[in-house]
Amino acid sequence: MRGLEGKTAIIAGGATLIGQGVAETLIGYGTKVVIADINEADGAAAADRLGDKASFVRCDLSSDEDIETLVSKTVEKTGRLDFLVNVACTYLDNGAATTRADWLTAFNVNVVGSVMLMQAARPHLAKNKGAIVNFGSISARVAQTGRWVYPVSKAAILQLTRNQAMDLAPDGIRVNAVSPGWTWSNIMVQLTNDNREKTDKVAAPFHLLGRTGDASEVAETIAFLLSDNASFITGTDIRVDGGYTAMGPERAEAAIPQLME
Repeated sequence: MRGLEGKTAIIAGGATLIGQGVAETLIGYGTKVVIADINEADGAAAADRLGDKASFVRCDLSSDEDIETLVSKTVEKTGRLDFLVNVACTYLDNGAATTRADWLTAFNVNVVGSVMLMQAARPHLAKNKGAIVNFGSISARVAQTGRWVYPVSKAAILQLTRNQAMDLAPDGIRVNAVSPGWTWSNIMVQLTNDNREKTDKVAAPFHLLGRTGDASEVAETIAFLLSDNASFITGTDIRVDGGYTAMGPERAEAAIPQLME
């Protein structure tokens, strides 16, 4: 990938399995990464494992003070800031019964937090003609049994991506999104007690490729969107979903409970 060597990326939600996959892939292309997460133990451990091109800064995306500190520490440590990758999210969701507090918490983390990070980072991204990748989801485009908050917040992120691409273009900042299908991630580990074989089996009817995706497969797409190889791409969404959205409508029965049987 052209244009990644010597650059710096903040990965919000970088302590997650997907976030760590993104960090590892970008480091492989010569990018310095700052793992930003509220999970100090996993974030610090990931930075240690990934070596001298990785560092960790604790950040609660619902705190503007934390966000300002994250950006300032990133520039202080690496000398620049070129990329934002917004992995962080919460899965708070009780469908139609979701409380106001949970709706507000979810949107504060999933949507508003990334906007506040963009605001804090914008002068640096503009200086370096940088790029942002947001995380949508296959959940943004279909109705899923018993799920309201997560799909609605992901749909909002896709619209946010278009709005950001429009208004940040004069600064030379490109903004795109990825929409992963079922990907081996923290939530899958939690729901299945770390059973990848079971996850792939449940995922198979929903994906043309018949399996769950790997974090590295999502990460390679993100690296492309950040790179100069994607220099004329902004305001779009790449579906890294193993053919999920090509298949058609979601199955009528709920799939998630099958992971916990």
